[in-house]
Amino acid sequence: MSTPAKILFVDRDGTLIEEPADEQVDGYEKLRLLPGVIGALRRLVDAGYELVMVSNQDGLGTSGFPEETFVGPQCLLLEILAGEGIAFREVLIDRSFAHEHAPTRKPGLGLVQHYLGHGVIDRARSAVVGDRDTDLQFARNIGVRGLRIGAGRGWDAIAAALLDAPRVARVARSPRATRIVVAPDLDAARRPAVRSGIGFLDHMIEQLGVHGGFALRLCCAGDLGVDEHHTVEDCALALGQALREALGERRGIGRYGHAPEVLALQRAHGFVVPMDDALAQAALDLSGRPYFVFDGVFPLERVGALPSALVPHFFRSFADALGANLHLAVRGDDAHHMIEACFKVVGRALRQAIRRDGSDAVPSSKGMLAGAAA
Repeated sequence: MSTPAKILFVDRDGTLIEEPADEQVDGYEKLRLLPGVIGALRRLVDAGYELVMVSNQDGLGTSGFPEETFVGPQCLLLEILAGEGIAFREVLIDRSFAHEHAPTRKPGLGLVQHYLGHGVIDRARSAVVGDRDTDLQFARNIGVRGLRIGAGRGWDAIAAALLDAPRVARVARSPRATRIVVAPDLDAARRPAVRSGIGFLDHMIEQLGVHGGFALRLCCAGDLGVDEHHTVEDCALALGQALREALGERRGIGRYGHAPEVLALQRAHGFVVPMDDALAQAALDLSGRPYFVFDGVFPLERVGALPSALVPHFFRSFADALGANLHLAVRGDDAHHMIEACFKVVGRALRQAIRRDGSDAVPSSKGMLAGAAA
């Protein structure tokens, strides 16, 4: 089964190129690219968008707009863009006049019917870019986002709107034993606010946000009168799911995380975050393939109201929901220090793995990561 395409339907005159006063680009001297269009389209293509040009060309082929005056500038436009690595999946041109009300004329959908079938395009991530109200209506008719060039909004802003959206999510889970809401913001650094009903667990989850460098709200009401298992597990699952959704396609992230700032400790002991007697090591890959390995023994059965045995279970559930390969090891004498070192080192690994690197590429030779959220 093929994956729905992420399509950017792009107008031509007034969007890719300047529109002259007579609204006809019928000579080479009239062909002028809009500022920033090449850089923005290059970003969008690198980010996985396929481009489809859809343009109304009033009376093309008539005596008032002969075909041969259109073809030369159009071919030159496509050649210039292709030379920059920007190719169009299709070029769709309507030749009718507005008064003819042709179904193929934007905002009508006649030219794009083959994209409207179930599963052909990813409507949540596809968009229309144009310079007129008809382009925005065209987007509404397709059922995708519409973005308008002009009025101070250029191509840089268009690319930013499509690619640099805040990485936020909100997950609400209500399994039989708990009710939980988690809301991370990966690009903010506010102090985490965590209420799970287990004080020590609150403090530990806060460490993930503080050392991970992201804002986090988590509120859970669980069946603590029975035991702590459901609350710990569901907090981990909801948090992992929320981070996965906030990361989206995982474009432009570090993907891997560890803690090179204490490399000497890593070489000497295999641990990367010390806390008094405790040393903890974590290696993280946001691969989309969940796997968890834990090495460590806690000397106490409980720290506060948190059973020590549930700490590895928390990270296993977290890795499963996030779609991460997580290796975690800890040694020490004080269970409190050991558990806190675990949460801190995983937070530090997350900080590196989720950090944007300035590119729009998926950090994988396959061009996609398994299990990435749309």
